[in-house]
Amino acid sequence: MNNKSNFGGNIAYDDLREWLAMAERLGEVRTVKGANCEEDIGLAAEAVLRAEHGPCVVFEDIQGCPKGFRLLLNMFAGTRRNMTLGFPDHLTKWELSDAYREAYLQEQRIVPHVIVEDGPVLENIMMGEEVDVTKFPAPKWHEKDGGRYLGTGTYTITRDPEENWLNAGAYRAQVHDKKTVGMVMAAGHHGRIHRDKSFARGEPLPAAMVLGGDPIAFFFGGLEAPYGVFELDLVGGLRGRPVKMVRGKVTGLPFPANAEVVLEGYVPPDRTHAEGPFGEWTGHYAGGVRQIPVLDVKAIYYRNDPIVLGVPPMGGGPDEMARYRAVMRSATIKQNVANAGVPGVQQVWCHEVGGARMLHAVSITQRYPGHAVQAAHIVAQCGASAYASKYIVVVDDDVDVCNLDHLLWAMLTRTDPKESIQFITGSWDSSADPALPPERRAAGDMTHSVALINACKPWHWRDKFPATNAPSPEVARKAREKFGWLLDGNGK
Repeated sequence: MNNKSNFGGNIAYDDLREWLAMAERLGEVRTVKGANCEEDIGLAAEAVLRAEHGPCVVFEDIQGCPKGFRLLLNMFAGTRRNMTLGFPDHLTKWELSDAYREAYLQEQRIVPHVIVEDGPVLENIMMGEEVDVTKFPAPKWHEKDGGRYLGTGTYTITRDPEENWLNAGAYRAQVHDKKTVGMVMAAGHHGRIHRDKSFARGEPLPAAMVLGGDPIAFFFGGLEAPYGVFELDLVGGLRGRPVKMVRGKVTGLPFPANAEVVLEGYVPPDRTHAEGPFGEWTGHYAGGVRQIPVLDVKAIYYRNDPIVLGVPPMGGGPDEMARYRAVMRSATIKQNVANAGVPGVQQVWCHEVGGARMLHAVSITQRYPGHAVQAAHIVAQCGASAYASKYIVVVDDDVDVCNLDHLLWAMLTRTDPKESIQFITGSWDSSADPALPPERRAAGDMTHSVALINACKPWHWRDKFPATNAPSPEVARKAREKFGWLLDGNGK
């Protein structure tokens, strides 16, 4: 296995427009004019988001929206996924993940944001009676969705009312009316902790929802950051320069000066609205229709010709959301495991087919009895993995855990089901889990079990385990060199 990438990251863009210009230079951007939000944009998402090398799509002249208002779909695919994280385009997804870990996570830096007086996001401001979120493109993403969703590629900035630290978390937003959008926050997530503290004090939660902005900031909003650490300060650490932010005129919360669109307002403790159903990352409408707190929008800030970022979950297999989370979460889990003192970990991969949450695979070089079981427990319950993980598979270092077929082959041939599987009960689950029983859901018991599958060669007789018929590296090289032409469709 490759133990050192030798690539340093270099994120060359600072906002969504600079990123888009770079993607256009790669030849991976397509433009669609005249689409509608009721059906067309959702159909386009279905057509491109599942494809590993699908194009980035920019929708212009969207029906019902002011001239110049745009929506961007599908950032993380093709060669631009490497560009987005600041690495050469020839790296495989595993090489990209481990290069990201080495460059950004091994010695994670924090560069605090800075407050500036002005920025492009303040080019246009709606306040008071002018506030109208319906001017912005909010598609109905899936055919059975209960409404239109403005916030899918979004993150919301909140402040802990007691400890005063900032958080940026990805919480979806359904449009209810001109001044109201939903705010779905899962229990245990940092923004939800801020909300619960505010509500316990009888106070509304101030919030600034960024609807279009820096891709890296959006990615970090959907990943796990340490408690008390502001995600945009981690983004500053990735770039080696601080994120420039302006303060909202209503709440005083900071948000990026170069964001495309920001909704600012309050989440009141005594107001909810029916939300959903919504086609979630598990590929089901598991959450149903629920009464959910809302963001009462007091101000909207937006750039000239604003770009709303759309990142809807498609489910039922890999999609854009799963792709970026697989690369970044796999790296974070591997670093979490290393920080916990578990040696010999070679690869970690959060498989896209489970939304990069439900199936995590790890390969290790076994060093002592119980090593595989130790690794499985840490991988299952570390900070980057605990939420909604279901299956942890640990294999030897001769298995490519990124290759689902290779992983399943090892799991099927190197396990005795009765002896090789252990279970954790009462683990943190998601409301999007369709297998969560109705009675537990109704009682607020959002937990499930996690299977730990030890698919390593048994330690105490590993030397007697039958050898595989996989070729040695030398034989594999000879096969490619001598007969690889048979696969390319060309005569020799």
